[in-house]
Amino acid sequence: MKTHNTGIIMNGVTGRMGTNQHLLRSIMEIIKQGGVKVGSGETIMPDPILVGRDENKLQKLCALTGISKMSTNLDEVLEEKNNIIYFDAQTTGRRAAAVRKAVKAGKHIYCEKPIAVSTKEAMELYELCKQAGVKNGVVQDKLWLPGIVKLKRLIRQGFFGKILSVRGEFGYWVFEGDSIPAQRPSWNYRKEDDGGIIVDMLCHWRYVLDNVFGKVKAVSCLGATHIPERMDEQGKAYKCTADDAAYATFELENGIIAQFNSSWTVRVRRDDLLTLQVDGTKGSAVAGLRECYIQHYGNTPKPVWNPDIAQPIDFFAGWSKVPEQEIYDNAFKAQWELFLKHVVKDEPFPWDLREGVKGVQLAEKGLESWSKRCWVNIPEL
Repeated sequence: MKTHNTGIIMNGVTGRMGTNQHLLRSIMEIIKQGGVKVGSGETIMPDPILVGRDENKLQKLCALTGISKMSTNLDEVLEEKNNIIYFDAQTTGRRAAAVRKAVKAGKHIYCEKPIAVSTKEAMELYELCKQAGVKNGVVQDKLWLPGIVKLKRLIRQGFFGKILSVRGEFGYWVFEGDSIPAQRPSWNYRKEDDGGIIVDMLCHWRYVLDNVFGKVKAVSCLGATHIPERMDEQGKAYKCTADDAAYATFELENGIIAQFNSSWTVRVRRDDLLTLQVDGTKGSAVAGLRECYIQHYGNTPKPVWNPDIAQPIDFFAGWSKVPEQEIYDNAFKAQWELFLKHVVKDEPFPWDLREGVKGVQLAEKGLESWSKRCWVNIPEL
């Protein structure tokens, strides 16, 4: 048995996403399953070191996971030759400086999105990786969600005919933190700390649209700060300076129109926290994070507008659930395994930092559209 022990510097894993999705549900699960199998008798085994600014939080994570290595000194761990991958899950504003250090140290780069606070800075990071010859990738987790995978399969099978439109509904009510604790960090709602739902979510919608439906050609976006004041982690009131909701329309290059509502100030009365409705000439589908429901042209009811009588049609009855035809792994874990294969075995990995640049670009153009109150074209990078 040949084992590739692969050192991974995991910076910023004390945060919500870093702890739950990347450390516990991805790297630890890969270790528990015996690594990533890459052939007969050959395995990639992650060897993580946890890095952060809070030593107490790092110690608690080590106790929870059994990982023995941790550090508050990034420069020190970058010098260790066994650490060949640098992963960044810090807040956005801290990411670029740390990635630059890691590239200079010759590490392969994998990081959360947004990869930087501006398109210019994001492109600089990509070019830096390219010039240094290090492999690089950005987290694009929603592409591996079961609901999205089922949509992609329906498209390949020609189920929709010509796709006309996509409607996305994302979000939930984030409590203000006074009577009930908030379930998101306070920096999300401060523009000066790189917060805001446009910056956060338009990065996601860019790779979902580009990879599933068609390249984004233009955007019209309206943001809003619906809740003006919240409570921070210390129980102190603070002014919300960033957008907590975004209402965006995207024009795709193939004529598809996509509309996405993203909000931390909405109560959920739909199938999931994220739903995508795809309407085509031959059929429609509604996908959540895991499930997907379809209605074929032949099953489409014929409503007649008459508000004077009770609605005679049960609109939910005409939809069928797409069956489970395969086993779906955690979306973050699935991409981690592909990136590890890319680094160790040079297998293809198209989701490089340039794809991350596109997400930052769409967020910037969304903010520009909101500021100018107009449509904004998305230029080729």
